[in-house]
Amino acid sequence: MSVRIRLTRKGTKKKPFYRIVAADIEAPRDGRFLEALGTYDPMTEPVAIVLKQDRIAYWLEKGAKPSTTVQSILKKQAAAPEQAAATEQAASA
Repeated sequence: MSVRIRLTRKGTKKKPFYRIVAADIEAPRDGRFLEALGTYDPMTEPVAIVLKQDRIAYWLEKGAKPSTTVQSILKKQAAAPEQAAATEQAASA
């Protein structure tokens, strides 16, 4: 069984909300999944991303492959704490 970390769409028409899930590669987009790993809300300003970092690390360790969209979300989330630290240092200097 191949596992992929991907998005499932929730919400109403023209108001999307996504769950980040670990799902079997053959399962439909909004179908059955193994575990919910976080949420992604592109309609808020700034974009709201909530992740269970420990569980994502677990699935990646087990060989799950993230979709291209989830991969970019993970990169943004990893860069966010570094950017916040950099702006704090610049503000205090």
